[in-house]
Amino acid sequence: MSVAQKCGFRGIALNRRFVIPVRGAALAAACSLFLAGCVGEGGVASPTFGPKHLQPVTPSTVALIAQKGMDTDSPILLRIFKEESELEIWKQARDGKYALLKTYPICKWSGELGPKIKQGDRQAPEGFYFITPELMNPRSSYHLAFNLGYPNDFDRAHGRTGAHLMVHGDCSSAGCYAMTDEQVQEIYALSRESFNGGQLGFQVQAFPFRMTAKNMARHRKNPHMAFWRMLKEGHDHFELTKLAPKVDVCEKRYVFNAHLLDPSQPFDAAGKCPEYEIPEAIAVAAREKRNSDDSSAKLLSNLVPAAPVTTGHDGGMHETFAAGVPPQGAVARSVRQPSGTEVVTGSTAQPRSVPAPQSRPQQDPAMAASLGSASRRAPAPRQEPEPAAVQQPAPPAALPGATPIRPTNGGFSFR
Repeated sequence: MSVAQKCGFRGIALNRRFVIPVRGAALAAACSLFLAGCVGEGGVASPTFGPKHLQPVTPSTVALIAQKGMDTDSPILLRIFKEESELEIWKQARDGKYALLKTYPICKWSGELGPKIKQGDRQAPEGFYFITPELMNPRSSYHLAFNLGYPNDFDRAHGRTGAHLMVHGDCSSAGCYAMTDEQVQEIYALSRESFNGGQLGFQVQAFPFRMTAKNMARHRKNPHMAFWRMLKEGHDHFELTKLAPKVDVCEKRYVFNAHLLDPSQPFDAAGKCPEYEIPEAIAVAAREKRNSDDSSAKLLSNLVPAAPVTTGHDGGMHETFAAGVPPQGAVARSVRQPSGTEVVTGSTAQPRSVPAPQSRPQQDPAMAASLGSASRRAPAPRQEPEPAAVQQPAPPAALPGATPIRPTNGGFSFR
């Protein structure tokens, strides 16, 4: 066992076959030197000690994982919300379901709300992506990175083009989701540990905004609404089950938790949907949630003004970063009002670099504590409190002899 392993760290040894025999007081001294070398101020792993892609999960995060009834090497799942500029890491607890571990503020994303369509449009992708170890990049020019795997089957079925769309560090984006170096280092470490634990790949769910009834009402005039309603179905499946939804594509649309009736007729992204079934409890609960949210959105449409559709506005960043960015040049922003009229509404700052945030109204204390003055220092991800138990209506129990819901036309429509 290496000194790193004896000191309680996994995956940090530079060579797993190189073992230093240390005993007694010598071990204590070695551990002290090791800890002093790899953990910086505030318990954050120093990016200067050893290979950056082998840095351990920080002790505070290891403690949080244990507190939430998880294991360090249990599977993970990521969710991205563009408009709020937040990235969530969910981790599988010992009961088999996913629970929210941390929420990270996104330093920069580019493009507008909406999917990536073609090479060079600077759009950050939206949709469901599957990240395997081969997509992890320990030698990224942006500290560390992983490729989202764009275009996926859905994107290719629609003829969408582009490549090398990443989640990476360095707070700079051209079609990617950019984090700080410290943030992406921890995300990378959590991903590595999940692979070490046997996870073959983790799911990334990228959404335009938090898929609430209010946000659906706000963006009701957006030309991407039909696409977003389709994404919301997958979002709702996860919210209802706390399990990663099975994702397939047929007839150029996503289908979720669909199980083939005839395995010899696989899903074809651009072809007709084969016959499939969705577990009844999930199908019923998802339909009830969709109907409830649609009713709420319809009522809110009379109260909430429609959000303008922006064009030519190159992305956004979390308010903790935006609060510290002074104007350094401006570009005109064109805004198409819901009526379709385009007007120039002013300018937006395009920073050449991102200084540390200065302030944030009603800022989370944990985040505020870690916002140092050093350039690109990571704001601490918000550690979500354990939610209070909420009485949810139980999905209807399957009756003896009941048959699963089977779509008669080869799949559910998204209308």
